[in-house]
Amino acid sequence: MKELLIGNAAVARGLYDAGCKVISSYPGTPSTEITESFAKFEDVYCEWAPNEKVATEAAFGACLQGKRSSCCMKHVGLNVAADPLFTMSYTGVNGGLVICVADDAGMHSSQNEQDSRHYAVASKVPMLEPSDSQEAYDFARIAFEISEEFDTPVFLKMCTRVAHSQSIVEYRERLTNTDKPYEKNPQKYIMAPANAIKRHPFVEERTAKLTEYAETSPLNRVEEGDGSKDFGVITSSTSYQYIKEVFGDSVSVLKLGMINPLPVNLIKDFASKCGKVYIVEELDPIVETHCRNIGVDVVGKEIFSITGEFSQKTIAKALGLEDKYSVKLEEEIPVRPPMMCAGCPHRGMFYVLSKNKITVLGDIGCYTLGSAAPLNALDMTLCMGASVSGIHGFNVAGGEETENKTVCVIGDSTFMHSGVTGLINIAYNQSNSTVIILDNSITGMTGHQQNPTTGYSIKGDPAGKVNLEDLCRSIGINSVRVVDPYDLKECEKVVKEEMAKPEPSVIISRRPCVLLKYVKPKKPLRVNPDKCKSCKRCMKFGCPAISFKDNHAVVDPTLCVGCGVCEQLCAFDAFESEEG
Repeated sequence: MKELLIGNAAVARGLYDAGCKVISSYPGTPSTEITESFAKFEDVYCEWAPNEKVATEAAFGACLQGKRSSCCMKHVGLNVAADPLFTMSYTGVNGGLVICVADDAGMHSSQNEQDSRHYAVASKVPMLEPSDSQEAYDFARIAFEISEEFDTPVFLKMCTRVAHSQSIVEYRERLTNTDKPYEKNPQKYIMAPANAIKRHPFVEERTAKLTEYAETSPLNRVEEGDGSKDFGVITSSTSYQYIKEVFGDSVSVLKLGMINPLPVNLIKDFASKCGKVYIVEELDPIVETHCRNIGVDVVGKEIFSITGEFSQKTIAKALGLEDKYSVKLEEEIPVRPPMMCAGCPHRGMFYVLSKNKITVLGDIGCYTLGSAAPLNALDMTLCMGASVSGIHGFNVAGGEETENKTVCVIGDSTFMHSGVTGLINIAYNQSNSTVIILDNSITGMTGHQQNPTTGYSIKGDPAGKVNLEDLCRSIGINSVRVVDPYDLKECEKVVKEEMAKPEPSVIISRRPCVLLKYVKPKKPLRVNPDKCKSCKRCMKFGCPAISFKDNHAVVDPTLCVGCGVCEQLCAFDAFESEEG
């Protein structure tokens, strides 16, 4: 059977056909669709975990029991999962374990563009890197074989372009008898120092065996060019596709599918047949450094960028072939910056914070867009949960100068991910900090995934539900308030009252995301031009449904959801309902 699939869906099908029984993940673009696609299969277990560390440990528990298992995350999520990762490299596995990680070169939806290959090298865990959907499917299956043969977790590394581009995938028969019995083995799985010190030599021996495997594995292949032998290219992942589009079959290519550990003899043999060897890899010079370490002279980051993602054009330009892909437009395409949706419940709270010139420590989620003009409401965004931990340190250092004019904001899913531990720190050490949980009843930025506060599982079935108010009170926060962010007056009143209190406090700004299917929009508003005084106060709110034309505000009825917040802003009652 053949099907057109995006890379992430191909990974999911590959995992399924390899006999994977359990997946635990935390959503993060560009990895999210792997887990969402896997959840569509009925005869497997699939879940959203509170964070990537929990997901990795859950997947490890499943593999320990003897089931092939997997966990999926984006590159920054791997930071969170690093704690169990390094020790899992020592313990090895029982059933196979595949860790899917997706990098985001170019930072399309991320706060950095770190290179996950460093984790594979540092943890001494093998990493496979597909370049299209067919390889994504095939490599997912092979990853389990390597995992069980070499007693190791295995990375399957995606990137934005491979994860979200489509190509034809041909399936193979699904494996069903992959379970292994669980047997108690303290020396292998209890990583107390006395046992761990004996496992380290095993890891080094395994790496040597994997390096030998990489020399002849079909994951790494040489494609002989039919043109000049003056130079050859060593590449992988989506960069391989760009090389093929620029040169076709005219140059020799060593296409690496196993990116850690890297072969030695294969690379040396390939280089000996080429006059010059170019290393084409996005982000850090992992392959380039390896080549230099084994004595192979290569050309790499001196001509190819160490930042951003590549394209046919950037590669052609680096190699002096820019005319082949140079396209000049008659007019410059205007920039379309991301923004919060019309009717977004976060906008009202951000307006109140911005209006009162409050210092706001932000977090990771769609509410990060509160940093954009005209609200300009955020002062900091670092990583998941850092707003809550950060405001504690900010106020401990600032004292009375900051306590009554600083808040932090964090979404409901992000709070469950890693914000709750920061709040425990605030409660335990009693810093006078005000935490605002922006509860939109979903994980918004990554495409509406469920989380522990929504009461539903990944499949939409009823699940355990964490009550945020009870949770905050149970860890020692006495002052917990709930507000509707569509009510600007109430929001402003509560924010001022909570900041003035000489104790930790939590404000839950609660209204569901306007894009949720069960949220029914009201009829759009319109502006009465006779009442509008052109004060442009409504423009400071940043709603994309409101624009300014012919010297008065105008509402786009195709965008407006009738939230009514603009009515509260206008001192002249210019915003009216359709019946008004």
